[in-house]
Amino acid sequence: MNIRLEKAINNDAQSILDIQVKAFFPLLEKYKDYETNPAKETIERVITRINKPNGGFYKILADDKLVGAICVFWKEDVQFWISPMFILPTYQGEGIAQKTINIIEEMFPQATTWELATILEEERNCYLYEKMGYNKTGVSKRLNDNTTLTFYKKFVEK
Repeated sequence: MNIRLEKAINNDAQSILDIQVKAFFPLLEKYKDYETNPAKETIERVITRINKPNGGFYKILADDKLVGAICVFWKEDVQFWISPMFILPTYQGEGIAQKTINIIEEMFPQATTWELATILEEERNCYLYEKMGYNKTGVSKRLNDNTTLTFYKKFVEK
């Protein structure tokens, strides 16, 4: 499967939001994190991410089919943050997320650190990030009785 990233534009916002809702809705039902789950975000929030001056939203294309998106932004041009990244449920488990992270990291060689947060209770997500060289920072945030957000960081060796 050929994976590539393409910078999103405003006209992509609805398609991205539709995939975002499909990707995060099962987690919303499972964890009841109504305040923070990306399935509850608005089209305006997606458009804001697309147009963020210190970042951007990138469409994830698998064999030229839109299957997800990844948003990155940076502080001081060297500290990068991934939030959110998501893939349609029917395409999950096929190595797309891993390839996407590799591609996005290659796109920004100036990065000295990469950071992200994920649901601690989602063991597959934690495993993926740890396999990709991300380490838990020790910082976590309890979202509700069912959900804990845990933070990861990866230092890039130059």
